[in-house]
Amino acid sequence: MARQFFVGGNFKANGTKKQVTQIIDNLNSQELPKEVEVVIAPPSLYIDLAVKENKQPTVQVGAQNVFNKPPGAYTGELTAEQILDVGATWTLTGHSERRTIIKESDEFIAEKTKYALDNGLKVILCIGETLDERKSDVTLQVCARQLDAVSKIVSDWKNIVVAYEPVWAIGTGLAATPDDAQETHKGIREHLAKTIGKEQAEATRILYGGSVNGKNAPDFRDKADIDGFLVGGASLKPEFVDIIKSRL
Repeated sequence: MARQFFVGGNFKANGTKKQVTQIIDNLNSQELPKEVEVVIAPPSLYIDLAVKENKQPTVQVGAQNVFNKPPGAYTGELTAEQILDVGATWTLTGHSERRTIIKESDEFIAEKTKYALDNGLKVILCIGETLDERKSDVTLQVCARQLDAVSKIVSDWKNIVVAYEPVWAIGTGLAATPDDAQETHKGIREHLAKTIGKEQAEATRILYGGSVNGKNAPDFRDKADIDGFLVGGASLKPEFVDIIKSRL
């Protein structure tokens, strides 16, 4: 099955109003491939700005986080309804920094994912193992556990993109080899086939995210189960365009 190439840019807690505008102006100035779906996720303060400044038809805007309930007395949270209200259409859930620093549980992440989907957002669902878990050879078990929390309460995955992000490779400059990443992606898809069905598993895009940059992105080109990238630091730089074009 041909799955559309997808590149996500997670700005994390980086950038000012001026810098975010410069990043989007650079994207606007480029001739981006029409066959590549791109989502950028600026800090929540700049989601509205990003939506207004973006002129690229293949680029969409998303949030980095979302709450699992409607608007209410939840100080500091960002709701699906608010994200949609400013024109964004995607959100991340389950990023390793939310799991490890904020201590979000698999179940809470699943609830946030379901609420976002039920209220019209599309979701980039992040999964991945720590260095200790990788050394213990439990990568796929960890990924399966994180996926299963979602599949227990979400049956329709057409608006979910899975991002496999080995925690040990995020922001470290380290990256899994293309062969290692492909092996893990293949295992993830095989597990999804057992839980959400083969047809949905084949249609679900699985991204790699772990110190991807303009130089190493083309190395993943011929890997059957790697359907794109979720990019961190490199999404703040001009090389983000090189990553978007890495399948050409």
